[in-house]
Amino acid sequence: MTVQISRRGFLIGSAAGSTALLVGLGSNGVLAAAGEAKLAAALNPFVRIDASGVVTVILKHFEMGQGTSTGLTTLVAEELDADWEKVDTEFAPSDGSRYANLMFGLQGTGGSTATANSYMQYREAGAVARDLLVRAAAQTWGVDPDSITIERSILTSGPHFGHFGEFVELASTLEVSSDPVVKTPDQFRLIGNQRLHRKDNSNKTDGTAVFAMDIKLPGMIYAAIARSPKFGGSVISFDDRDAKQVGGFIAAQVLPNKAGVVAFAKNTWSAFQARDALSVEWDFANAESRSTFEIVSAQKALLDHPQFDVNHDISLSSVASTIASAPRKIEAEFTFPFLAHAPLEPLNCTIAPTKSGVIMYDGCQFPGLSHPTVAAILDLDPSQVEIKTLYAGGSFGRRANPMSDYNAEAAMAFAVSGRKLPVKLVWSREDDLRGGHYRSQTAHRATIALGAEGNITAWDHRIVTKSIMKGTAFEPVLVREGIDSTSVEGIAEGLYDIPNHAVGLSDFETAVPVLWWRSVGHTHTGFVMETLLDMVASETRQDPIEMRLAMLDPKGTNQARMISAINLVRMMSGWEEGDKRGFACHYSFNTCVAVVADVSVNGKDVHVNKLYMAVDCGVAVNPDIIRAQMEGGAGFALAAIYRGEITLTDGEVDQFNFPDYELLRNGEMPEIEVGIVSSNAAPSGVGEPGVPPTGPAVANAIFAQTGTRILNLPMTKAGFNFV
Repeated sequence: MTVQISRRGFLIGSAAGSTALLVGLGSNGVLAAAGEAKLAAALNPFVRIDASGVVTVILKHFEMGQGTSTGLTTLVAEELDADWEKVDTEFAPSDGSRYANLMFGLQGTGGSTATANSYMQYREAGAVARDLLVRAAAQTWGVDPDSITIERSILTSGPHFGHFGEFVELASTLEVSSDPVVKTPDQFRLIGNQRLHRKDNSNKTDGTAVFAMDIKLPGMIYAAIARSPKFGGSVISFDDRDAKQVGGFIAAQVLPNKAGVVAFAKNTWSAFQARDALSVEWDFANAESRSTFEIVSAQKALLDHPQFDVNHDISLSSVASTIASAPRKIEAEFTFPFLAHAPLEPLNCTIAPTKSGVIMYDGCQFPGLSHPTVAAILDLDPSQVEIKTLYAGGSFGRRANPMSDYNAEAAMAFAVSGRKLPVKLVWSREDDLRGGHYRSQTAHRATIALGAEGNITAWDHRIVTKSIMKGTAFEPVLVREGIDSTSVEGIAEGLYDIPNHAVGLSDFETAVPVLWWRSVGHTHTGFVMETLLDMVASETRQDPIEMRLAMLDPKGTNQARMISAINLVRMMSGWEEGDKRGFACHYSFNTCVAVVADVSVNGKDVHVNKLYMAVDCGVAVNPDIIRAQMEGGAGFALAAIYRGEITLTDGEVDQFNFPDYELLRNGEMPEIEVGIVSSNAAPSGVGEPGVPPTGPAVANAIFAQTGTRILNLPMTKAGFNFV
């Protein structure tokens, strides 16, 4: 079972009362080991081994179903040669100085980075622990350390043998090697193991896993918030006379930022009912009041005059004459709707008072953002805020937003409640779908010039979307010269060799909050690029796969990886020239994915029979999880492209719940065959890269059979039904 503890509680429990070996980062950021509490106080461990021989891996990344708890544990257990059944997990306390995501610079899980940024960190921690145990056993037995072998947590040398726990006391006193030796790939026993079961299987199956929604504390009161029906509205006044008639209602207060009115009650249902009974007067002066068709029209108008030339070397004006004089052109305009994340566990958060401050219970995806946010709202020093991270029932990006919006709401609700009792804020499904922080609505326009022989001679590509990063803590890193890299990723830095490829960008202004959504900008750029390339292949009568292979330089590292993925999926699917199936591939999160879609079309009824997916994600730490993430990413993408959309009427969201924001049904999920390219390179992301190429592969298959190009999502806009 995965449990959650504070840093102080962790250290006390780890090192006091029983002997344990702790291996992690010392205050100087270098791997160190300790055993006693006074020594462990300067250590943030990744590994703890107790006197009974149980290995506990402390996870700096949380678990939302993506398999992190298994992946990081595999890395440590591999280097230790530990018995998989005797390895437990715990979520790390909030401590960004030592548990930071090495790719973000703060503590958080996202961007398909968990395994990639922790790969050597956790392996080296395991290797250090192994080395200490071996040297301790060698001293105990009076043997050469090189004579000792380990198998399933048992150390052996000739007639001597013993489990890890027998040596932790001595091991914790030894000096740590400054250059731990990790295994070579040929020595792997757990990394790449096809049959390794997930660490969170049992407790999620038997119901003992603790999610944030499960938290119930003595004296706890429940909170639900009436938010503006139009994004950007603020509270003028409210009347709670009808709310007072709801059984269990306690009180109602305006949030300090005037973004809503919070209703407090004795249970969740009463909180929802009382919230809905409030009469709130809103100020919509700064609110979004346009309908979807007006937003689409405004975005298309901005396509005419982009704000930014993304590629300074090749500007839009520099390719204009080539495009104007081209004997053949391909022109296309695409629109993509707002999309909700819709994790199955709606947002929720509990904040309770402690003697020194507060403790927050949450499926906390970004402690590095949530921790200072809660501290600032409650006017506390960060040291007075403790976070207990629990399982999260999905996220797809929603729980990790720069504003920590629902954590901030919970903190404000706690503040106006009087700060004496635990407060649990719960969002309903309706709150979630209407609460914003969507995948941004986006428009693209592309004009491709073709030479007399059908070769691409110039490419004018324009994008209009709201920036995700501007105005956030990530702006200094991800926005350069006004250009948000997430708005153009997948186009501005693609793997294809495209001559005279000019990209223009315009930021769209709206009060509708937007956020990264599973695969971020690649959700729309991947669809556009792979549809356009299919259009080029069709126009020039080339095989879609052969054309793409010709546009990839095998001398480039990532291009060569993509070539391998394409060749693997071609072999898996039995693709032949003239195939009436769809193909697409895309590079994102340093991972290459290629997809072939087998689709049946009967009139306007479409069924995706099978998807073949090939992935190159570096070394496959957990092949079963990689397959699951490819399958899950594909299903997530299909739900979105079929009929997923958030629409507005006069600024108010039309969708209410799953009946009108539909998930994929069981019968709509195709068979999926996943092939993994063999590699010993450092691992890359798998949680998101399966999303971008799935949609265009299906769209290209529909075109191959019907001659209809799908340029505007969801696909139901083209009149198709998905069965």
